[in-house]
Amino acid sequence: MITNLLQIAAITAGCATPVVLVGAALLRALDRRSITASVMVVALAGVLALAAGLVGTAYAMFLSTHDLGVVLLVAMVAGVIALLAALPLGRRLARRSVWQQEALAKQEALEASRRELVAWVSHDLRTPLAGLRAMAEALEDGVVDEPGQVAAYHAGIRRETERLAAMVDDLFELSRIQAGALRLHLDAVSLGDLVSDAVAATAPAAAAKRVRIVADRAGSWPTVRASDAELGRVVRNLLANAIRHTPSDAAVVLAAGADGDRAWLAVQDACGGIPEADLSRVFEVAFRGEAARSPRQPAADAAPDADPDGGAGLGLAIARGLVEAHSGEIAVENAGPGCRFVVRLPVG
Repeated sequence: MITNLLQIAAITAGCATPVVLVGAALLRALDRRSITASVMVVALAGVLALAAGLVGTAYAMFLSTHDLGVVLLVAMVAGVIALLAALPLGRRLARRSVWQQEALAKQEALEASRRELVAWVSHDLRTPLAGLRAMAEALEDGVVDEPGQVAAYHAGIRRETERLAAMVDDLFELSRIQAGALRLHLDAVSLGDLVSDAVAATAPAAAAKRVRIVADRAGSWPTVRASDAELGRVVRNLLANAIRHTPSDAAVVLAAGADGDRAWLAVQDACGGIPEADLSRVFEVAFRGEAARSPRQPAADAAPDADPDGGAGLGLAIARGLVEAHSGEIAVENAGPGCRFVVRLPVG
């Protein structure tokens, strides 16, 4: 009895092994191409290996033609059922694999962005800190003793401190956005009132650079459903960015309108345009294009009479995060004398 069982096992293995080897070769050929096809090959190879073993064993046992036909019919039906079951399973595994690959790519991009942010912000934090230390040492050592220079240095220390506080505030806001901890209290907000407040807040910076802020009153200013504080920050960030990159004696133009159930707000600057290769990266964290990426450091032996340019490069990234939190979109394009940033939000 044991001898017969061993003979049957040997015959089954001899018949099924070539089928399994062929299936393995097909799987190797399909590696990283199609998960659905791979699952189908596994199912088909299993059924064919079973059928080959049954046929070999049946011939060895001298089964009748009728009995052999019944065995083969059972194997064929089982094979069809296995293939029909393998098809949706393969497709499901393929979709899950694509989702996992996309999630992994997003995670890697986020980690790279965070590393880049830490490196750039660390550099930007060192710059004003070095300026503060230099000015404090100059005052402490008596290098600056004239009342006018002392007052200028005190003003410079205060200015750098305020810029550091703004950078820390930006980092906190960006961390809230990326962590999904932002909670908006939506209400009907007039874009006209919001723009008026933002223009008033950025007017000193515009006046210092001799940049005009023009609000196009040709059309109506729609009302949107938004959080007043967060959307106000978006407008202020866009205005500050436009003023920073607009040359003196030029203008920053704001306009608004509505297209169906979507309202839009546009901020047009006169920066001269952005290279096409950089347009898709404008809203990335800490991206500043080809310009110098660190603010200008005031000299230790001269009164800091000018506000350093730039910040941590987080303004546009924060604006995008806040707009998307409102179920809106923000985009940029080269238009006219510079760039045109457009925010689209649901109408209130």
